[in-house]
Amino acid sequence: MQLIIMDTRLARSRTIHLTGGRLVAAAFAASLLLMCVAALLYHLVFLKGAREGWPVVGSLVRLVVQDEFDQRDLFMRQNLDAMARKVGEMQARMVELESLGERVSGLAGMAPPAEKARVPGQGGALVASRPLTLQELEATLSELELVVGQRTDLMTVLESRLFDQHIRKHMVPTQAPVPGKSPGSAFGWRIDPLTGQRAIHMGLDFSAEVGTDIVAAAGGVVVTQEFHPAFGNMVELDHGNQLVTRYAHASKVLVKRGDLVRRGQKIAEVGTTGRSTGPHLHFEVLVQGVPQDPQKFLAAGSPAGRQLALRPGAQP
Repeated sequence: MQLIIMDTRLARSRTIHLTGGRLVAAAFAASLLLMCVAALLYHLVFLKGAREGWPVVGSLVRLVVQDEFDQRDLFMRQNLDAMARKVGEMQARMVELESLGERVSGLAGMAPPAEKARVPGQGGALVASRPLTLQELEATLSELELVVGQRTDLMTVLESRLFDQHIRKHMVPTQAPVPGKSPGSAFGWRIDPLTGQRAIHMGLDFSAEVGTDIVAAAGGVVVTQEFHPAFGNMVELDHGNQLVTRYAHASKVLVKRGDLVRRGQKIAEVGTTGRSTGPHLHFEVLVQGVPQDPQKFLAAGSPAGRQLALRPGAQP
């Protein structure tokens, strides 16, 4: 490509040869120059008109800004509506959680916390409604946060109470020491089988074959494991709160002093050692060293005893 430049005054002419590369460079330079000129005009005219409130430019700027504000407001409104729906779902879940907390409080033997009256169910036809403002939504979220904190504290206390009840349940001798066997000789006065005289029987006797399993009536610690002249091979378990169980006449003992045993764990086998007329387990329950009727504890562990304990006003 050739460009011929003529100078009429000097009667000269000049020829410029443009190759492909030079032509592209020239086009790029021209485009850059136009962009710079446009930016300069925008800065000098449009921005100045917007700042000084020129009628046409000012109206155009207001339209652009108003559209941007409308888009932003629509976006915020949509997000607020979505958040409001989530808050409504959270409030419904909190009502369910409060009802659950009241039921669990009853199971734990605790009175539900005194709070403002709550309506467990609400509904009806929608007559009129309005969208929540940001301030109202923030206030509702703050109230929910406070209620969640209160529910967390309550559940922590309930967990502690239920765990304590669980431990106490497993530390009370309600498990039959010889599974599947009913007690024979009861607690109290009877005719002694060896002397034939009236004497007090301090426990329950479970007749069984030699080698039958003897299990712990409750969880505890072995405090005695010895051979006693009257009780033969004997084991005593301490269950805490000055409650001790005694297992006598065993043919074989499987635990030693200091062992920690769980409820229902095999600790010995039935025998006829010591002062005995035949294979059986002599089982005692002592509270503060005083023998108690073991049948009262075993009855509490039976299905009928558990149902009685669950009745309102039942004493543990």
